[in-house]
Amino acid sequence: MPDLLEFLRKVKDKGFKTKLDTNGNRPAVLKRALDEGLVDYVAMDVKTSLAEYKNLAGILADPDKIAESIEILKASPVESEFRCTILKEFHPQRVLDDMAELLAGAKIFYLQKFRPGVTLKEEAGGYHPFTNEETEEIANFFRQTVPSVIIRA
Repeated sequence: MPDLLEFLRKVKDKGFKTKLDTNGNRPAVLKRALDEGLVDYVAMDVKTSLAEYKNLAGILADPDKIAESIEILKASPVESEFRCTILKEFHPQRVLDDMAELLAGAKIFYLQKFRPGVTLKEEAGGYHPFTNEETEEIANFFRQTVPSVIIRA
């Protein structure tokens, strides 16, 4: 959205609170929105490790920009969250290790359980969720670097 900052400014001028959902691919815009007080809350999807980003999210995803956005949010006093929908096919332990390091120091991280029956892409219906026990183990693993890890079913 090329006019995002202008739009946020108009919403704030009307006295409303704003929430920004981002994929992190535009850190300069994110930083300006935060610096100018245009957002009250930010939610950022972190889909995988930086090394696997283009494989999962596509060639337009820029791992360097994603990393920069993560650091911007971790340093910001504005309330924010990181979130990831975890699937067995995309989140082996080596990826989770890299993600835990990447998110170290974040305030809150939501692990979202994958629901194979509710997907935007038909082929994704064949992917596999982690069990409840496995998801809790993953949450405990992330709690070593992020103080608040919450599982969203």
